[in-house]
Amino acid sequence: MRKRRYYPVIYVILVLAFTVYIFLNTFVLQQSYQSVEVVSANNSSTVTSDAVSNEDDSEASQTSITISTDHQYDSDFYIADIVLGENDSIYTALADNTYGSNITETTSTIAESVGATLAINGDFYGVQSEGYVIRNGELLRSTMKSSDQEDLVIYEDGTMDTIQEGDITAEELVANGAYNVLNFGPGLVEDGEISVASTDEEDNARTLVNPRTAIGEISENHYVFVVVDGRTDASTGVSLSELATFMQSLGCTEAYNLDGGGSSTIYYNGEVLNNPTTNGNTFEEREVSDIVYIS
Repeated sequence: MRKRRYYPVIYVILVLAFTVYIFLNTFVLQQSYQSVEVVSANNSSTVTSDAVSNEDDSEASQTSITISTDHQYDSDFYIADIVLGENDSIYTALADNTYGSNITETTSTIAESVGATLAINGDFYGVQSEGYVIRNGELLRSTMKSSDQEDLVIYEDGTMDTIQEGDITAEELVANGAYNVLNFGPGLVEDGEISVASTDEEDNARTLVNPRTAIGEISENHYVFVVVDGRTDASTGVSLSELATFMQSLGCTEAYNLDGGGSSTIYYNGEVLNNPTTNGNTFEEREVSDIVYIS
């Protein structure tokens, strides 16, 4: 009988131990699965903060980046307008050049390691165990998160599309020319129309205004990276519908929501342009799993 008295105590201890393990495994313990080949920055392309005038073939082959700011919805927007040269692409990079869980570095650190001129935080794939991960043409994770999970696909030709994982496998995406697949969401603009549904705003307290990061395609080789500051009196942050409206106003035919909150960071020419914050009191970069960048 005495032994039976200990059974509830033993059960509670086991449950607590398992809970602690799950927490550590998800957020703390690093698990390296494989190293990923780094895409070298193409230093032959001149990238400036002013749009390049396409007066001749040499200038037309160059990438131009125009940085601007805006203040809407009581929030500060940082916009990078990008026209890619003929030899450039949108690239992604991983923290410590390694695919795995809880392997993180700041956006600026990852950007500097690959020689990026412009970078934003990615989808923070490392805090999830499911969801497609394809980076620079390499399939890293093919496990579906859910049938209605919306992913952004950037194809080898530079076009963007938002897909649902239940409609296509990761292997099929690679076969179809997917170069990068980002798994966060939701999609903001599809075929020029705002695509955020009311249900998208309900998940994970998304009705709240927050710092945000988004990426969009305007036309062939013409893109925008957008980061919005939030959680301060000076910049409250935006909802998904507000972000979608802003991306549409920039002329995006496709736009997608990336990881936000304290992760939202935009880096350009060696500097962080915005004010990343998790709590609104301390301003510093959050370490993340990955970035999207221009060389």
